[in-house]
Amino acid sequence: MDRVNIKCFCFNPFRENCYLLWGGSDDCVIVDPGCYEPSEVSALTGFISSKGLVPRAIWLTHGHFDHIFGVAELSRKYSIPVYLSPLDGVTIGSNNDLTQGFGLRRPDMSFETRELVEGQILRFAQDDNSPSFEVIPTPGHTPGCVCFYSEQAKILLSGDTLFAGSIGRTDVEGGDYDKEILSIMDKLMLLPGDVDVYPGHGPATSIAVERTTNPFLQPFNEPFEGDTTEDNNEICI
Repeated sequence: MDRVNIKCFCFNPFRENCYLLWGGSDDCVIVDPGCYEPSEVSALTGFISSKGLVPRAIWLTHGHFDHIFGVAELSRKYSIPVYLSPLDGVTIGSNNDLTQGFGLRRPDMSFETRELVEGQILRFAQDDNSPSFEVIPTPGHTPGCVCFYSEQAKILLSGDTLFAGSIGRTDVEGGDYDKEILSIMDKLMLLPGDVDVYPGHGPATSIAVERTTNPFLQPFNEPFEGDTTEDNNEICI
């Protein structure tokens, strides 16, 4: 299996994390390109060129404006498909109002998308030796939020579902707190603890760290029934 190389770019006023993934070949994939300024587009495309990489697709964890500012330009430049959950239509539709409220220009939403569905397997390279990423739907931050998980590489691209020490906000149109907690606890917290988590904002973390220290998840980390540990306050993982 090819090793996964990850380069993080921090874009736009919301300090959104865009990730570039590549392995042993020159194929790569762009995740959540939120490039707002021309200099940010140049930083991403310049790095791609300097490494001799060839983008094959754009993967979107969700459709909020801060994650898609650069999608249309990049998809045209490289003639590559854009993958997004069809459930995030309401999210795409709310972007004009949201950007106006923040005093930002509207994102170019003229790009077409291919759908992401639960259990779908994606690869960033054309050869079968590249690590596969499974699409995990995690509704809550938006209706169509997804995470990309590679069991082989022990990597989770969590978008705005899970952050280091926090979770995604649910107070904008389409958000649902109960669904978000269920998504995190029933899907993400069941992953192995040594999985590295790369979120849509802020620093990288791991499943183990968030499982045991994330304050938004602590009320749900109760000991298993019948736990026999001496310290009853110990969190069972």
